Amino acid sequence: MLHRNATEAAKAAGYAAESAYNQGYRLLQKQEVIDRVHELEQELVTDVDVIKEMESQYEFAKANGHTNSAIKALELLSRIRGSSTDGKIATDKDTLEVAIIGCLNVLGYEKVVALLEKCDFAHHFFEDLPPESDEEGPSLESLDLPLPEEADSLV
Repeated sequence: MLHRNATEAAKAAGYAAESAYNQGYRLLQKQEVIDRVHELEQELVTDVDVIKEMESQYEFAKANGHTNSAIKALELLSRIRGSSTDGKIATDKDTLEVAIIGCLNVLGYEKVVALLEKCDFAHHFFEDLPPESDEEGPSLESLDLPLPEEADSLV
């Protein structure tokens, strides 16, 4: 089946462009045509491994700083794979830690630092930031944090 559109299929079958819409509609009213279309749809085989393709899209998005695309790919992967939690979310410390690390890796270094600066306990991480301060945190350049390459080796 080359076409998923009756008009285009009618044109490809040799009907005039002016009458292809009507011919396509007319043919789709015949039971033998409906049965044949259904039969061909059942025979369609795809060589695309959807899960592998989505994982590949996630890796590309993550590697190229496309956070929204990476998150969308993860969302679609979770839908494809289905939920094995039966509606229950694991909240044990180790599972949450792994999930948080995964999210932080997707967000990237600069975004993570910006988020940490907003935390109530940011003064523990950033010496220049006094406790209970509403001031903007120190700049990224002034922080003595490991660079992303160094951070990977720390995990």
